[in-house]
Amino acid sequence: MSAKDQNAATPRAPLPFLGLACAVGVSTIYYNQPLLLEMGRSFKATAGHTGFVAVATQVGYAVGLLCFVPLGDVLERRALMMRMYAAVSIALLAIAFAPNLIWLIAASAVAGMLASVTHIVLPIAPDLATHEGRGRAIGIVMTGLLLGILLARTFAGWLTKLHGWRLVFIAAALMNAIFVPLLWRLMPKLPPKQALSYGEAMRSLWTLWRTEPLLRESCAIGALVFASFSCFWTTLAFLLDRHYGLGPGVAGTFGLVGAAGALAAPLAGRLSDKHGPRYVVQAGILILGASYVVLWSGERLAMPMVWHLVVLALGVIVLDLGAQMTQVANQTRIFGLVPSARSRLNTVYMTTYFTGAAAGSALATVAWVHWGWSGVCALAFVFIALAGLRHLAGRESGREISAPAVTAEV
Repeated sequence: MSAKDQNAATPRAPLPFLGLACAVGVSTIYYNQPLLLEMGRSFKATAGHTGFVAVATQVGYAVGLLCFVPLGDVLERRALMMRMYAAVSIALLAIAFAPNLIWLIAASAVAGMLASVTHIVLPIAPDLATHEGRGRAIGIVMTGLLLGILLARTFAGWLTKLHGWRLVFIAAALMNAIFVPLLWRLMPKLPPKQALSYGEAMRSLWTLWRTEPLLRESCAIGALVFASFSCFWTTLAFLLDRHYGLGPGVAGTFGLVGAAGALAAPLAGRLSDKHGPRYVVQAGILILGASYVVLWSGERLAMPMVWHLVVLALGVIVLDLGAQMTQVANQTRIFGLVPSARSRLNTVYMTTYFTGAAAGSALATVAWVHWGWSGVCALAFVFIALAGLRHLAGRESGREISAPAVTAEV
C-alpha cells in the first residue's frame, strides 16, 4: 500500500488531541526534576543519591520505549493506550506513597516504563498528513508533548510548594486515569498496518538499525542533544537552592519560561518541510550551544540576583528552542523512512534518545557534586560538540536526508 493510500485509510483523530495525549503521558517522567531537593529532605538523602530518582525514571522510560512501543505496530492502538494510561496511574500512586528512597527509585522506574505510551501516540501524527505536510503534523503534536515536558515541572514545583511533593503524584495519577475514558470517546480504533507478531516486530528493530544509516545518525544526534538538555534540568533545583536560596516553586516556574521555546515546534516542522530537516538540525545544535554560553555566563557574572534569574530564564528559552528544533527535525526525517514501521522506528530512535537523557542526568549529578555549575555546563558543551561532529559527518557522507517517504516493508 502506498503512503498516500495509507494516509487516506487511516481514521482521523484531531492533531491537538494527540498533542494532549502526548502531554499527559510524557509529563510523568518530568514531575520529579524540580522536586529532587524536597524528596531528598523527606528521606534525608544527599543530592547525589536523590538525583538517581530522575535517572531511574529515564532509564525506565528507555526500557519502556524498547519493550512497549513496538506494540504500536502489532496491536490495536487505542486499547493499548488505554491500558497503559491506566497502569501509569497506579505507578504514580506507588510513587506518591513511597515509604523510602529505594521504593521511590523503583516506582519511578516503573512509571517511566509505562509513560512510554507517549511514543505509541506520536507516530499516529504523520499518518494524518501528506508527505509534504509531515513536518507540520509532527510539529503540532510535538508542541503538546514539549509543553507537557516543561509545564510538568511548573505544575510539580508550585503544587509542592503549597501542599508537598506527594500530592503532585496523586494529582498526576488522577489526570492519567481521567484520560482513559477520553481515549475511548475521542480516539478511533487504530489497527496495525501489518500482521506481525511481537517477536517479529522486536527482531525487525535490528533490521531497521542495520539498514537505515539516517536512523543511526538521527539516533546519535538525538541522544547527545537530549543528554545536554538533561544536564540543565536535572541540576536546576540544586543550583537555585545553593546559589540563590530558592525552592521547587521557582524551579518549576522555569518550565513555564521554557514553554516559550517549545512553542517553536510547529515552526520547526514547517522549516523542515520547506528547507529539509538537515537545515533545522544544524540550526538547533547551534542554538543549543549558544544557550549554554548564556546559562554559564549568567551564573558567573557579578550582578544582582534578579538579573541572574533573568539571564537564566533567557538561557532556558534558547535551550528549549534548540532542543525542540533538533527533535522535530530528527523525527520528521525518520518517520519518512518506512511508513509501515513508524512505531518501531520511533522505538529505536527514542530508546537511544532517552538513554542519552539518562546518561546526561547521571553524569550531570556527578559533575554538580564535584565541580558545581561550571562542571555541568562544560559537560553539556561536550555533548553538544559531539552532536555537531556527528551532524557534520552525516553531511560529508553525501546522503540525501530529505528524500520522499518510501514504502518498504520491514
